[in-house]
Amino acid sequence: MNLLFIKLIVVIVCITVLVGKVFSDPIKNDARFLPPDGKILLVVGQYKEAIDTYVEELGHIPAGIMVYTSVQHAEGIYEAFDHGGGAQHLQYEVDQYPNTVMQVGLYMVDVLKEILNGVYDENLQKIGNWIKNSNRPVYLRIGYEFDGPHNHYDPQLYVEAYHYIADKFQAMNINNVAYVWHSYANYTKIPIMDWYPGDEYVDWVGISYFSNMLEGLNSVAKIARLKNKPLMIAEATPCGIGVTHDKHALKRWYEPFFKFIEVNNVKAISYINCDWEALEMWKGQGWKDSRVQANPVIKKRWLEEVQKEKYLKSSSKLFKLLGFESKNKKAE
Repeated sequence: MNLLFIKLIVVIVCITVLVGKVFSDPIKNDARFLPPDGKILLVVGQYKEAIDTYVEELGHIPAGIMVYTSVQHAEGIYEAFDHGGGAQHLQYEVDQYPNTVMQVGLYMVDVLKEILNGVYDENLQKIGNWIKNSNRPVYLRIGYEFDGPHNHYDPQLYVEAYHYIADKFQAMNINNVAYVWHSYANYTKIPIMDWYPGDEYVDWVGISYFSNMLEGLNSVAKIARLKNKPLMIAEATPCGIGVTHDKHALKRWYEPFFKFIEVNNVKAISYINCDWEALEMWKGQGWKDSRVQANPVIKKRWLEEVQKEKYLKSSSKLFKLLGFESKNKKAE
Protein backbone atom coordinates (compact mmCIF):
# COMPACT_ATOMS: atom_id res chain seq x y z
CA MET A 1 0.00 0.00 0.00
CA ASN A 2 2.79 2.38 0.96
CA LEU A 3 4.74 1.41 -2.16
CA LEU A 4 1.73 2.19 -4.39
CA PHE A 5 1.28 5.53 -2.66
CA ILE A 6 4.95 6.41 -3.24
CA LYS A 7 4.68 5.45 -6.92
CA LEU A 8 1.59 7.64 -7.27
CA ILE A 9 3.41 10.61 -5.74
CA VAL A 10 6.35 10.08 -8.13
CA VAL A 11 4.01 10.03 -11.14
CA ILE A 12 2.27 13.21 -10.01
CA VAL A 13 5.60 14.98 -9.49
CA CYS A 14 6.83 13.89 -12.93
CA ILE A 15 3.67 15.14 -14.61
CA THR A 16 3.91 18.43 -12.74
CA VAL A 17 7.50 18.92 -13.84
CA LEU A 18 6.68 18.18 -17.47
CA VAL A 19 3.64 20.43 -17.57
CA GLY A 20 5.48 23.14 -15.65
CA LYS A 21 8.33 23.18 -18.15
CA VAL A 22 6.96 26.30 -19.77
CA PHE A 23 3.36 26.73 -18.71
CA SER A 24 3.57 26.88 -14.91
CA ASP A 25 2.46 30.17 -13.44
CA PRO A 26 2.08 30.98 -9.75
CA ILE A 27 -0.10 34.04 -10.42
CA LYS A 28 -3.07 32.18 -11.82
CA ASN A 29 -2.71 32.91 -15.51
CA ASP A 30 -2.42 30.31 -18.26
CA ALA A 31 1.02 31.53 -19.40
CA ARG A 32 -0.30 32.07 -22.91
CA PHE A 33 -2.09 35.37 -22.32
CA LEU A 34 -4.85 34.51 -24.74
CA PRO A 35 -7.48 37.20 -25.40
CA PRO A 36 -11.10 36.25 -24.66
CA ASP A 37 -13.22 34.74 -27.42
CA GLY A 38 -13.95 37.25 -30.14
CA LYS A 39 -11.09 39.55 -29.13
CA ILE A 40 -7.82 40.36 -30.93
CA LEU A 41 -4.70 42.03 -29.61
CA LEU A 42 -3.71 45.07 -31.67
CA VAL A 43 0.09 45.42 -31.62
CA VAL A 44 2.11 48.14 -33.38
CA GLY A 45 5.83 48.49 -34.08
CA GLN A 46 8.57 48.34 -34.72
CA TYR A 47 10.72 51.18 -33.40
CA LYS A 48 10.40 54.14 -31.03
CA GLU A 49 9.51 56.94 -33.47
CA ALA A 50 7.09 54.81 -35.50
CA ILE A 51 5.21 53.72 -32.38
CA ASP A 52 4.98 57.22 -30.89
CA THR A 53 3.86 58.69 -34.21
CA TYR A 54 1.18 56.02 -34.61
CA VAL A 55 -0.26 56.85 -31.19
CA GLU A 56 -0.23 60.58 -31.95
CA GLU A 57 -1.68 60.32 -35.46
CA LEU A 58 -4.23 57.54 -34.92
CA GLY A 59 -5.50 58.73 -31.56
CA HIS A 60 -5.27 55.47 -29.62
CA ILE A 61 -2.68 53.37 -27.83
CA PRO A 62 -2.59 49.78 -29.10
CA ALA A 63 -2.77 46.80 -26.79
CA GLY A 64 0.83 45.90 -27.53
CA ILE A 65 4.19 47.29 -28.57
CA MET A 66 6.53 45.39 -30.92
CA VAL A 67 10.28 45.68 -30.28
CA TYR A 68 13.55 43.82 -30.94
CA THR A 69 16.79 42.82 -29.28
CA SER A 70 19.41 40.13 -29.86
CA VAL A 71 21.05 37.28 -28.02
CA GLN A 72 24.41 38.57 -29.26
CA HIS A 73 24.24 42.03 -27.67
CA ALA A 74 21.02 42.40 -25.63
CA GLU A 75 20.95 45.89 -27.08
CA GLY A 76 18.22 48.51 -26.92
CA ILE A 77 16.90 47.47 -23.52
CA TYR A 78 17.81 50.24 -21.10
CA GLU A 79 19.34 52.60 -23.64
CA ALA A 80 18.13 53.37 -27.15
CA PHE A 81 19.99 51.62 -29.94
CA ASP A 82 19.59 52.13 -33.70
CA HIS A 83 21.13 49.64 -36.12
CA GLY A 84 19.70 51.46 -39.13
CA GLY A 85 16.18 50.14 -38.77
CA GLY A 86 14.92 52.67 -36.22
CA ALA A 87 15.67 53.13 -32.52
CA GLN A 88 14.89 50.23 -30.20
CA HIS A 89 14.35 51.15 -26.56
CA LEU A 90 12.45 48.48 -24.69
CA GLN A 91 12.37 50.12 -21.27
CA TYR A 92 11.15 53.39 -22.78
CA GLU A 93 8.14 51.55 -24.24
CA VAL A 94 7.36 49.96 -20.88
CA ASP A 95 7.54 53.32 -19.12
CA GLN A 96 5.70 55.24 -21.84
CA TYR A 97 2.86 52.75 -22.29
CA PRO A 98 2.19 51.09 -18.91
CA ASN A 99 -1.02 49.29 -19.89
CA THR A 100 0.32 47.45 -22.91
CA VAL A 101 1.82 44.04 -23.53
CA MET A 102 5.24 43.68 -25.16
CA GLN A 103 5.90 41.63 -28.29
CA VAL A 104 9.64 40.99 -28.57
CA GLY A 105 11.61 39.63 -31.50
CA LEU A 106 14.77 37.86 -30.30
CA TYR A 107 17.47 37.75 -32.99
CA MET A 108 20.00 34.92 -32.90
CA VAL A 109 21.21 34.37 -36.47
CA ASP A 110 24.61 32.64 -36.85
CA VAL A 111 25.15 32.01 -33.13
CA LEU A 112 23.13 28.87 -32.37
CA LYS A 113 26.18 26.82 -31.36
CA GLU A 114 27.49 29.67 -29.23
CA ILE A 115 24.15 29.88 -27.42
CA LEU A 116 24.31 26.18 -26.62
CA ASN A 117 27.88 26.58 -25.38
CA GLY A 118 26.84 29.27 -22.92
CA VAL A 119 28.65 32.14 -24.66
CA TYR A 120 25.64 34.45 -24.35
CA ASP A 121 24.35 33.41 -20.94
CA GLU A 122 25.03 36.87 -19.48
CA ASN A 123 22.96 38.53 -22.22
CA LEU A 124 20.16 36.03 -21.75
CA GLN A 125 20.22 36.81 -18.04
CA LYS A 126 19.87 40.51 -18.84
CA ILE A 127 17.00 39.91 -21.25
CA GLY A 128 15.28 37.54 -18.84
CA ASN A 129 15.53 39.99 -15.96
CA TRP A 130 14.05 42.73 -18.11
CA ILE A 131 11.14 40.50 -19.10
CA LYS A 132 10.45 39.63 -15.47
CA ASN A 133 10.71 43.24 -14.29
CA SER A 134 8.48 44.54 -17.09
CA ASN A 135 5.57 43.26 -14.99
CA ARG A 136 3.31 42.57 -17.96
CA PRO A 137 2.69 39.84 -20.54
CA VAL A 138 5.64 39.50 -22.92
CA TYR A 139 5.24 37.53 -26.15
CA LEU A 140 8.75 36.36 -27.06
CA ARG A 141 9.59 35.31 -30.62
CA ILE A 142 12.73 33.21 -30.17
CA GLY A 143 14.64 33.23 -33.46
CA TYR A 144 11.77 34.84 -35.37
CA GLU A 145 11.18 33.74 -38.98
CA PHE A 146 13.08 30.55 -38.24
CA ASP A 147 12.30 29.13 -41.70
CA GLY A 148 13.24 32.27 -43.64
CA PRO A 149 16.11 31.68 -46.09
CA HIS A 150 17.68 34.95 -44.90
CA ASN A 151 18.18 33.39 -41.45
CA HIS A 152 19.50 29.98 -42.59
CA TYR A 153 18.78 28.28 -39.28
CA ASP A 154 19.73 24.63 -39.06
CA PRO A 155 16.49 23.01 -37.78
CA GLN A 156 18.10 20.80 -35.14
CA LEU A 157 20.32 23.54 -33.76
CA TYR A 158 17.40 25.99 -33.81
CA VAL A 159 15.25 23.65 -31.73
CA GLU A 160 18.09 23.05 -29.27
CA ALA A 161 18.77 26.80 -28.92
CA TYR A 162 15.06 27.52 -28.49
CA HIS A 163 14.91 24.89 -25.72
CA TYR A 164 18.06 26.30 -24.13
CA ILE A 165 16.61 29.81 -23.91
CA ALA A 166 13.16 28.73 -22.73
CA ASP A 167 14.67 26.41 -20.11
CA LYS A 168 16.95 29.16 -18.85
CA PHE A 169 14.04 31.57 -18.48
CA GLN A 170 12.02 28.88 -16.76
CA ALA A 171 14.87 28.35 -14.31
CA MET A 172 14.80 32.11 -13.64
CA ASN A 173 11.11 31.77 -12.66
CA ILE A 174 9.99 34.11 -15.42
CA ASN A 175 6.23 33.62 -15.44
CA ASN A 176 5.12 36.54 -17.59
CA VAL A 177 6.43 35.24 -20.91
CA ALA A 178 4.58 33.47 -23.73
CA TYR A 179 6.71 31.76 -26.38
CA VAL A 180 5.87 32.45 -30.03
CA TRP A 181 7.05 30.04 -32.73
CA HIS A 182 7.22 32.53 -35.59
CA SER A 183 7.30 31.27 -39.18
CA TYR A 184 8.25 33.26 -42.27
CA ALA A 185 5.26 31.44 -43.81
CA ASN A 186 6.72 31.20 -47.28
CA TYR A 187 8.24 28.48 -49.44
CA THR A 188 10.94 26.29 -47.89
CA LYS A 189 12.53 23.06 -49.09
CA ILE A 190 12.78 21.79 -45.53
CA PRO A 191 9.55 20.57 -43.86
CA ILE A 192 8.51 23.34 -41.49
CA MET A 193 7.89 20.93 -38.62
CA ASP A 194 11.61 20.12 -38.56
CA TRP A 195 11.96 23.43 -36.69
CA TYR A 196 9.13 22.71 -34.23
CA PRO A 197 10.33 22.81 -30.60
CA GLY A 198 7.45 20.69 -29.29
CA ASP A 199 4.01 21.47 -27.93
CA GLU A 200 5.28 22.06 -24.40
CA TYR A 201 7.59 24.83 -25.65
CA VAL A 202 5.15 26.70 -27.88
CA ASP A 203 2.40 28.98 -26.57
CA TRP A 204 1.54 30.76 -29.84
CA VAL A 205 2.15 30.14 -33.53
CA GLY A 206 3.21 33.26 -35.42
CA ILE A 207 3.45 34.22 -39.09
CA SER A 208 4.78 37.10 -41.17
CA TYR A 209 2.15 38.67 -43.42
CA PHE A 210 3.98 40.67 -46.08
CA SER A 211 2.16 39.54 -49.20
CA ASN A 212 -0.91 37.50 -50.07
CA MET A 213 0.99 34.29 -50.75
CA LEU A 214 -1.80 32.30 -49.16
CA GLU A 215 -0.30 28.85 -49.63
CA GLY A 216 2.39 29.45 -47.03
CA LEU A 217 0.16 31.51 -44.73
CA ASN A 218 -2.63 28.96 -44.77
CA SER A 219 -0.28 26.05 -44.18
CA VAL A 220 1.04 27.61 -40.96
CA ALA A 221 -2.48 28.63 -39.89
CA LYS A 222 -3.45 24.98 -40.32
CA ILE A 223 -0.59 23.91 -38.05
CA ALA A 224 -1.86 26.31 -35.39
CA ARG A 225 -5.32 24.76 -35.60
CA LEU A 226 -3.99 21.20 -35.49
CA LYS A 227 -1.79 22.02 -32.51
CA ASN A 228 -4.57 23.98 -30.82
CA LYS A 229 -2.33 27.04 -30.53
CA PRO A 230 -3.52 30.64 -30.97
CA LEU A 231 -2.38 32.30 -34.20
CA MET A 232 -0.50 35.59 -34.18
CA ILE A 233 0.39 37.73 -37.18
CA ALA A 234 3.77 38.55 -35.67
CA GLU A 235 4.88 40.95 -38.41
CA ALA A 236 2.69 42.63 -41.02
CA THR A 237 3.41 45.30 -43.61
CA PRO A 238 2.23 45.89 -47.22
CA CYS A 239 5.60 45.00 -48.71
CA GLY A 240 6.07 46.24 -52.28
CA ILE A 241 2.63 47.89 -52.20
CA GLY A 242 2.75 50.65 -49.61
CA VAL A 243 0.01 53.20 -49.05
CA THR A 244 0.62 55.75 -51.82
CA HIS A 245 -2.03 54.37 -54.20
CA ASP A 246 -4.97 53.78 -51.88
CA LYS A 247 -7.30 51.81 -54.17
CA HIS A 248 -4.49 49.50 -55.20
CA ALA A 249 -3.31 49.08 -51.60
CA LEU A 250 -6.79 48.33 -50.29
CA LYS A 251 -7.49 45.75 -52.96
CA ARG A 252 -4.10 44.08 -52.99
CA TRP A 253 -3.22 44.09 -49.30
CA TYR A 254 -5.46 45.62 -46.64
CA GLU A 255 -8.78 43.95 -47.50
CA PRO A 256 -7.18 40.49 -47.94
CA PHE A 257 -5.32 41.08 -44.66
CA PHE A 258 -8.52 41.84 -42.77
CA LYS A 259 -10.21 38.84 -44.36
CA PHE A 260 -7.35 36.53 -43.38
CA ILE A 261 -7.66 37.70 -39.77
CA GLU A 262 -11.36 36.84 -39.72
CA VAL A 263 -11.19 33.54 -41.57
CA ASN A 264 -8.30 32.17 -39.52
CA ASN A 265 -9.40 33.37 -36.08
CA VAL A 266 -6.20 35.37 -35.63
CA LYS A 267 -5.81 36.36 -31.98
CA ALA A 268 -3.12 39.04 -32.33
CA ILE A 269 -1.94 41.25 -35.18
CA SER A 270 1.37 43.13 -35.19
CA TYR A 271 1.47 45.94 -37.74
CA ILE A 272 4.72 47.65 -38.73
CA ASN A 273 3.72 51.28 -39.23
CA CYS A 274 6.78 52.88 -40.81
CA ASP A 275 8.23 54.44 -43.94
CA TRP A 276 10.71 51.75 -44.90
CA GLU A 277 12.40 54.03 -47.42
CA ALA A 278 13.37 56.44 -44.62
CA LEU A 279 15.34 53.72 -42.82
CA GLU A 280 18.96 53.14 -43.80
CA MET A 281 18.71 49.37 -43.35
CA TRP A 282 15.74 49.02 -45.71
CA LYS A 283 16.13 51.92 -48.13
CA GLY A 284 15.91 50.92 -51.80
CA GLN A 285 14.73 47.37 -51.11
CA GLY A 286 11.15 47.89 -52.23
CA TRP A 287 9.35 47.76 -48.88
CA LYS A 288 7.82 51.23 -49.42
CA ASP A 289 5.79 53.34 -46.99
CA SER A 290 3.45 51.43 -44.66
CA ARG A 291 2.34 54.33 -42.44
CA VAL A 292 -1.44 54.16 -42.42
CA GLN A 293 -1.64 57.84 -41.54
CA ALA A 294 0.29 58.78 -44.71
CA ASN A 295 -2.81 58.29 -46.88
CA PRO A 296 -6.19 59.62 -45.65
CA VAL A 297 -8.14 56.84 -47.40
CA ILE A 298 -5.96 54.11 -45.87
CA LYS A 299 -6.10 55.82 -42.48
CA LYS A 300 -9.90 55.95 -42.60
CA ARG A 301 -10.19 52.28 -43.56
CA TRP A 302 -7.65 51.24 -40.93
CA LEU A 303 -9.54 53.08 -38.22
CA GLU A 304 -12.83 51.59 -39.38
CA GLU A 305 -11.31 48.16 -38.84
CA VAL A 306 -9.31 48.54 -35.63
CA GLN A 307 -11.98 50.60 -33.89
CA LYS A 308 -14.24 47.55 -33.97
CA GLU A 309 -15.00 46.24 -30.51
CA LYS A 310 -13.08 43.03 -31.15
CA TYR A 311 -9.69 44.78 -31.27
CA LEU A 312 -8.13 45.19 -27.84
CA LYS A 313 -6.17 48.34 -27.07
CA SER A 314 -4.33 49.73 -24.06
CA SER A 315 -6.55 49.61 -21.02
CA SER A 316 -6.35 49.31 -17.25
CA LYS A 317 -8.36 46.10 -17.70
CA LEU A 318 -6.19 44.57 -20.43
CA PHE A 319 -3.91 42.45 -18.25
CA LYS A 320 -6.85 40.97 -16.38
CA LEU A 321 -8.55 40.09 -19.68
CA LEU A 322 -5.40 38.18 -20.62
CA GLY A 323 -5.30 36.33 -17.31
CA PHE A 324 -2.30 38.23 -15.99
CA GLU A 325 -2.23 39.71 -12.51
CA SER A 326 0.23 42.56 -12.14
CA LYS A 327 2.45 42.45 -9.09
CA ASN A 328 2.07 46.20 -8.82
CA LYS A 329 -1.60 47.12 -8.65
CA LYS A 330 -0.79 50.75 -9.51
CA ALA A 331 0.59 49.62 -12.88
CA GLU A 332 -2.83 48.34 -13.82
